[in-house]
Amino acid sequence: MFLEQLKSKLEEQRFRFIGEEQAFRSAVLIPLVQIDGGWHILFEVRSFHLRKQPGDISFPGGRVDAEESPLQAALRETREELGIDPSKIEVIGELSPLVTSPSFVIYPYVATIDYDVLRPSYNREEVEEVFTIPIKWFLNYKPYSHLVQLKIVPPPDFPFEKIVNGKEYQWRTREMEEWFFDYEQYTIWGLTARILKHFIEILKNIK
Repeated sequence: MFLEQLKSKLEEQRFRFIGEEQAFRSAVLIPLVQIDGGWHILFEVRSFHLRKQPGDISFPGGRVDAEESPLQAALRETREELGIDPSKIEVIGELSPLVTSPSFVIYPYVATIDYDVLRPSYNREEVEEVFTIPIKWFLNYKPYSHLVQLKIVPPPDFPFEKIVNGKEYQWRTREMEEWFFDYEQYTIWGLTARILKHFIEILKNIK
């Protein structure tokens, strides 16, 4: 019943944006696992040997290659990182894409996987460890946020002569919320937390 209700909610989340075809595209999978009769969300801790975001908490996922769809990319990356064959993954639905800028977009998918199959199979070169958090915990937890200021800095070759006030133009400083979830010794933040927060809000609307 839970998965059917979730699937119905996810089918409502359909949005796209102008410039999508030129953006850097990546896709992630939000893995749901059943432990002792309850549903959990599974997370990865990225290997400390990785060049980008070592030790950060994330969902399995990565870049969408030119010849594949976002879903295919999410399934491929999940196989590479967690060792789960795509045929063993049941995709429940898709969340709205997360557009961080006109040049970067993430496509999140929700799926169920077998936790017992996963535990001995994940890729130690990319994944330091995996852990799960009960969905019930998220439904009762209030994440907190901090504001980050994003400042526009034009490059030296920017055509200032073509805009009013030129180099004295007053660029707007934008603020962005960074969300945080603290669970035991883990802190989930960044893009993973933004996707997670959206997903939990969907779960809270399931009657």
